[in-house]
Amino acid sequence: MAVELHKPDDVQDGVIDAEVVEPGTMDRLKDAYAVQRVRVAARLRRWYAAEDLTEEKIYAKAVERLRLRKQAKDDRIVAEVARIRTQLGQAKARARAHEAAGGESMSHTYEIERLSGELAAAEARVEIRAGDGRKSTAADVPVPTAKDLSHERWVRKAKRAGATAAVGFGWLQLAAADFLVGLGVSGVAIPVAWWYLAREDDDLDETDIQEHDEEVEQLAGAESTSAPAASADTAVEGEPYLPPTLADAGKVSLVKRDSARVRGELDLITALVKAGIIRADQKGETHVVGVIQPAGPGWTATIELPRGVKAETAVSKVADLASSLRIKKTRIEMKADTSEDGHEGRFVLWVANEDNPYGSGITPSPLIEAPAWDFWKQGVPLGSDARAVLQTMYLLWSSLLIGGLMGYGKSYLARLVAAAAALDPTMRIIVVTGKTGPDWAPLRHIAHRWIAGADPGTIRSVLDLMESTIGEMQDRGTELDRLYEENPEAVPEGKITPELAKRGMGPVLLLVDELQELLDGAALVQVPIEDEFADEGRRPKTRSGKDLMVEGFARYVRVTRFVGGMGVFITQRPDANSVPTALREVCAKRGSFRVKGDRSARMVLGDDAVAAGAAPHMLGEDSKGVVVLDQGAEEGHVTLKSHVITLPEFKDICLRGRDLRIDAGTLTGDAVEYGKAAAAAADARRLLEDCRTVLDAAGLDRVRTERLIDLLTAHHPGRYGELTTARLQSRLREAGAGTTRKIGAVDGKANANGYLRDQFDGTGK
Repeated sequence: MAVELHKPDDVQDGVIDAEVVEPGTMDRLKDAYAVQRVRVAARLRRWYAAEDLTEEKIYAKAVERLRLRKQAKDDRIVAEVARIRTQLGQAKARARAHEAAGGESMSHTYEIERLSGELAAAEARVEIRAGDGRKSTAADVPVPTAKDLSHERWVRKAKRAGATAAVGFGWLQLAAADFLVGLGVSGVAIPVAWWYLAREDDDLDETDIQEHDEEVEQLAGAESTSAPAASADTAVEGEPYLPPTLADAGKVSLVKRDSARVRGELDLITALVKAGIIRADQKGETHVVGVIQPAGPGWTATIELPRGVKAETAVSKVADLASSLRIKKTRIEMKADTSEDGHEGRFVLWVANEDNPYGSGITPSPLIEAPAWDFWKQGVPLGSDARAVLQTMYLLWSSLLIGGLMGYGKSYLARLVAAAAALDPTMRIIVVTGKTGPDWAPLRHIAHRWIAGADPGTIRSVLDLMESTIGEMQDRGTELDRLYEENPEAVPEGKITPELAKRGMGPVLLLVDELQELLDGAALVQVPIEDEFADEGRRPKTRSGKDLMVEGFARYVRVTRFVGGMGVFITQRPDANSVPTALREVCAKRGSFRVKGDRSARMVLGDDAVAAGAAPHMLGEDSKGVVVLDQGAEEGHVTLKSHVITLPEFKDICLRGRDLRIDAGTLTGDAVEYGKAAAAAADARRLLEDCRTVLDAAGLDRVRTERLIDLLTAHHPGRYGELTTARLQSRLREAGAGTTRKIGAVDGKANANGYLRDQFDGTGK
């Protein structure tokens, strides 16, 4: 408030006139006083309701109370044990003295037996504490229940009410003894207390003054028609005036923008109201089970909803809750509480401290350095969730469907499964990919069958492969039936066992990549089917190759599961055409990387998973490698950052897997022939390299065949010691060096036959 003092010309000396420059001064004072009243009322209400004590503080006090109670009980038990031991020692001494005097000791025997029993019972209730040798009960300090927390808060309320009554009684006694002294104390204490309660601070928020909303809105000018003149610190002309302190008093943010941390249960419940998860009149029926507590790089809370409000309704509004908390939706995870105490009206909320809790770096897979792997017992290590907890998938007896946009990590996730299978020599791998490329080429070293492409001929090969594979697996089922009849202990559950796997009946992993390309290519193929009237001149019936392919994949998953059949199906276009329902529904495990919308998320994960909070459609562009995985268990889905195996590392793993299979005698099918061709190619490359090496070492640019044999033998006698001229020329032709030619004057010959240095580059020229 600015006041100017001046003396008008027509006023005598000694007379001063005061003029208020800014209008509306009294209104401002009234507004400021009203705001102070709101603050004082809110702080007093919070203090008497003990709301300034957070749930964490109440929880800590309750734990301390239970700990002291347990300690007292422990001390009583220790004292009781000491007392009984003393009495037992005295009884034994009396018995010995009585027996030495030649008397009967029957009564003493009964007393000793009674005390020994009491001592054994007392000692059973305690155990030796580590370190100091003290005694304590075996049970740990119990976790405070909701009743304990409520009791602790009511104790604080009662203490504060008692303190207020004591202060009031003391002031009455003081005023009765000396009224002027009591009045003087009040004149100092009341203004100081008013200033302290009405101060501007950040310990009040809109939750604290919610009962004063009407007054605050009126002060804010929501229903006011008058406004003071504009100035540098007031509203512009025509807009309602907002006192500077009002924004701090009633319009503070519910949570801190940088951490999304709520102050307590009331703040969180208010956020649920603003998100539309519960109504304002249901706040009393909503509470946090236990306390809001840290969990990894974030915090978590289990929320009990009002009766009739479903957890799936709450988790479907994750974006609304993110807006209420003023954070990105990628920081929130919500899922129904599937714990033993959970039910349909309770959900678990986790909020990360950072927008991207998974980070931007990559984590190498432990499979990279593993010499071997047990697919049965060790499963597939996939990666870590946002709480840095390692997630492992056990794929045996089930199949996996992977979907999502291109470039977010689908092949890397499937590569983890393939790598774990590659390092287990009992696993048989079949690869079908809709396009050629290096992604799955390393598996050719170990794959029983390997097919790439989506042209009509390849599509027919895939259909034939599925038919033959299903037939072989059904034969395996027949063998299991026979074994069960002869030796039930060998097939306890009617399934294959690790022992049977080592004997050649190992699990079969079918890896299908670029599913959308395969189905598009199959849609262009018409496959004739058997027709009993075809020989009568009618046109043979045909079926779409796409329908047959979908049926083949789905049937494989259904009928081969109990004999070790597994499938991994990967698609980058999750829609009704590329993810047929018949195939998705037989895959118990499903993983989705980032997709465009919830419709695509449902195509991969299913309606139930998305309704339960699985939200790959809420992942951002920086969520590369982050997958929402639903393994079909009661605990629901998990979001994790997958481990990474690079292509060179994957090749090394596959080569180790080939050696393991050779040693175990389980290398079969295409891998055998591919290995022969690969070995021949490697030998050819090594021969050409050795030829270049020996010529360079001798300083030659041309050489006769006989001279080349001498150089190679000297370079590596174990490899080339028995090499003949004809054999060397034959191997060089197969390696691409071509045949001998006239090389001019060499070794005393005018125009000898031999090889030029350039021929060993592998060009055949």
